[in-house]
Amino acid sequence: MTPEGKALLNIVILGLGFMVMFTAFGTCGNIEQTVIKSFNSTQFHGSGYTSMAIIYAVFSASNLIAPSVIAVIGPQLSLFFGGLVYSAYIAVFIHPYTWSFYTLSVLLGIAAAVLWTAQGNLLTINSKDSTIGRNSGIFWALMQFSLFFGNLYIYLAWHGKTHITDKDRQTVFITLTVISLVGSFLFFLIQKPDPEPAPSDASESLLPTDISDSSSVVASQGLGSQALDAFKKSIQLAMTKEMLLLSIPFAYSGVELTFYSGVYGTCLGAMSKFGGDAKGLIGLSGILIGVGEIIGGGVFGILDKCNRFGRNPVVFLGMITHFVAFYLIFLNVASDAPVAPEEGTQMQAYMQPSVLVALICSFLLGLGDSCFNTQLISIVGFLFREDSAPAFAVFKFVQSITAAVAFFYSNYLLLQWQLLIMVLMGFWGTVTFFVVEWTAMSTRKNSDYASI
Repeated sequence: MTPEGKALLNIVILGLGFMVMFTAFGTCGNIEQTVIKSFNSTQFHGSGYTSMAIIYAVFSASNLIAPSVIAVIGPQLSLFFGGLVYSAYIAVFIHPYTWSFYTLSVLLGIAAAVLWTAQGNLLTINSKDSTIGRNSGIFWALMQFSLFFGNLYIYLAWHGKTHITDKDRQTVFITLTVISLVGSFLFFLIQKPDPEPAPSDASESLLPTDISDSSSVVASQGLGSQALDAFKKSIQLAMTKEMLLLSIPFAYSGVELTFYSGVYGTCLGAMSKFGGDAKGLIGLSGILIGVGEIIGGGVFGILDKCNRFGRNPVVFLGMITHFVAFYLIFLNVASDAPVAPEEGTQMQAYMQPSVLVALICSFLLGLGDSCFNTQLISIVGFLFREDSAPAFAVFKFVQSITAAVAFFYSNYLLLQWQLLIMVLMGFWGTVTFFVVEWTAMSTRKNSDYASI
């Protein structure tokens, strides 16, 4: 197999591993608040929103040490062990206790930082400047199939149910735990990429390109020294002009991630006006979000139709798509839906609640999210190719801390205020992304930029 073919195969396996694992975890996140509301136990007092806030808060802080972990054990083992913690978190819901629920929330935050930083590192070392956009799209499209499969299962299993029984919950989460474990083991199929034909600065890289071990680096540099260097590089990158500007779209991606992955499904499940189909709509909404994500990743990454114009048109499309979705949600969904009790809300928004409009919004949320994330992954991998792990750690640090804040306020804020926050952050995030993209275009005219 040619080096380029092996690198492409690694990207596909990486995407498949995330697809299988996040089929389980994404479904878990989408339904956990609804499941907790239906859980009858005086021993359990947890909140899905609070758990997610803890996860993303710890995730954010742990991104500062994630490059050091990857430098020591390598990205492949980082993916595997991170995946095991994801499986343990899902398994908690088989029979949840408050202490185990929140303990695994903390551990998952640490694991998520390591997992996603390793993903960015593997994506970068298996890509060239001319293929980073394509590979970002392939990975994103494959991973987002997870939303389709997991939520289809939820829709079929819960269609017509108004209350989730203990048996329903246990059946779902045993299945999701097994699926998550399968995804973790898929990462062992990733092969070591072939070295560049004429390496120049490879010896200066903080992280080894060998995804199976880091012995060659460790031999010349102590584990502590290597980990400290990776940590320092993360801090240095966070202070650069490009990263400071990109921090706003990073932050927006965290807030809208919170909304589409946890809040919106809960809102639909709480709408009594939707009748007996309300709980089933959680799964159907997740499917449509996944369809939007897959189409976005395919069109803007794999097919790369907009390469002549750079990344800005795709991000602008993402902003418009999201703003349309937010407006329709404002008209269609009751304002107290995010904080409604288990029996749901009887309130109505500004129009007769429509299942069709709700599902159209789900699709638009997914499409807009793919527009932002494929281009953010692409520009970070392009601008910080030599320091990919620390750069992606900064990306996930900002994204996750805003996601944590958003999950926290989702316990209290009515829907219209959550939508307003996203509109403001989405607008300014798009503007600052444009600035970074224009700067990259003007300073790298003689690079392979035009073919990304």
